[in-house]
Amino acid sequence: MPEIKDEKRIPARGQAGGHAHRRRRKSFEVLSNGLPQSHAYDVVYRHALTLDDEGERLAFGSTTGGLWVSEDQGDSWACVTHTLPPVYAVRFG
Repeated sequence: MPEIKDEKRIPARGQAGGHAHRRRRKSFEVLSNGLPQSHAYDVVYRHALTLDDEGERLAFGSTTGGLWVSEDQGDSWACVTHTLPPVYAVRFG
């Protein structure tokens, strides 16, 4: 999720979303289906985003205690919880 700048560590436009570059497409696309699109203050650290071994499931945790999972390579997201402490790392078991 791109941030505004170092001094203001919140997502740009208050919207949560990731950017993906898929092999068959020539540009990046925003993947935000199921993620907050207003008043989102979630920042995701590098180790708080993970991909499973098959390359299908993704998960990320945020600095505000949210945890989201995607079962379809990021095309849609489901919130698991918003009640964790800040998440610094996520891994599939």
